[in-house]
Amino acid sequence: MKQDIILAGVGGQGILSIAYVIDNAALEAGLSFKQAEVHGMAQRGGAVQSHLRLSQEPIYSELIPLGQVDLILSVEPLEALRYVDSLHPKGRLVTSRKPFVNIPDYPAIEEVLAAVRGFGDRALIIDSESLAREAGSVRSQNMVMLGAASPDLIVSEALLQDYIRALFLPKGEELVETNLEAFRLGKEAAAAVRSSGEANGYGFHGH
Repeated sequence: MKQDIILAGVGGQGILSIAYVIDNAALEAGLSFKQAEVHGMAQRGGAVQSHLRLSQEPIYSELIPLGQVDLILSVEPLEALRYVDSLHPKGRLVTSRKPFVNIPDYPAIEEVLAAVRGFGDRALIIDSESLAREAGSVRSQNMVMLGAASPDLIVSEALLQDYIRALFLPKGEELVETNLEAFRLGKEAAAAVRSSGEANGYGFHGH
């Protein structure tokens, strides 16, 4: 059992918090992991990417070979498209639909989403901003996206939730509950989109 994941987004979107939760859940499950982080501009808004490699066997390289990524999990849609050349032919792409316009020539969002939809039922677009607001904090979009991708991960939902608690507990129980609710809403939205037969729909809650 192994899984190679690219986490993508921009600075300030909590990509490394997603990595913390997955890494610790993997360790708790008895898996090995390696993580390589690539940061763009140091300030908020620069590209952030992290390679996560999970396996029952020893892992010898932190970087995932081209064409071997099982899952791209992105909190920003254009950032998701940066790494599609790395996807395995059966790999999945789970991304937020909310753009973070951090470059002057950012393409029209419908063009970006159309490119994501080109991956058919391997792609899932989630309205993370609306779901995060519903959970109680727009800053919880990263946990919405983790929830949406959780059925595709080789670590259990229970362990992911345990480490969401561990991550946010130092900041108070209210923040723990907000982020667990964001995770739940993301998972529910993804399930609703998949069951509708429109796997690359928008993932609005309640649809």
